[in-house]
Amino acid sequence: MKNLLSSIKISVPEKIFLKDPESSDLGKRIIGNGISLIAEIGFDSFTFKKLGTKIGSNESSIYRYFENKHKFLLYLTSWYWAWIEYQLVFSTSNVSDKTERLLKAIEVVTRTIKEDNNFTHVNEVTLNQIIINENSKSFLTKEVDSENKEGYFVVYKRLVSRIKEMILDINPDYKYASSISSTIIEGALHQHFLKDHFSSITDCDTVTPTKFFQELTINAIKPN
Repeated sequence: MKNLLSSIKISVPEKIFLKDPESSDLGKRIIGNGISLIAEIGFDSFTFKKLGTKIGSNESSIYRYFENKHKFLLYLTSWYWAWIEYQLVFSTSNVSDKTERLLKAIEVVTRTIKEDNNFTHVNEVTLNQIIINENSKSFLTKEVDSENKEGYFVVYKRLVSRIKEMILDINPDYKYASSISSTIIEGALHQHFLKDHFSSITDCDTVTPTKFFQELTINAIKPN
């Protein structure tokens, strides 16, 4: 299994990048150092010029991979959700009980992230912090509808659909499967943020976001 996982390639929609950063050592350095730089200074202060200085390369070399920093953030968020999706698939594929399968899926998308040694150029713990803090900036833009049509968010939407289908497997009559599925994923990011910064307005400083969303979901989807 370990050898199988190490051969997995996380797929990001091709229209997001100009050249696949996974295809070269420079591209992987751009990704790895870009993650650490955004975590250090925040996405608003992040520029390709600063990233070029960090990796000891011309700013123009980064533009060969990404059109702008918005596309770079889209790449990081898509990579992250694809990585979460592959964990969800492997974690639930052999779980026959429908409720246990859903609970496991919720655990995967809400738990505290640990580093995955199968992808050495990406620090998933640091990337997770970027997703918690910056994820909404990838889609709260004027271009969101056109980018959605171009398929930029297909990985994220596919992850939502996977959890939705697990909910409907338990209760086919539940009317809000898409809404609760997307709420689990986005809500987990928000609860992790509150836990770290506004602990007085969340219970997830004492109870994990995983436990909260597992209980919330199971109670919500119970057949009448």
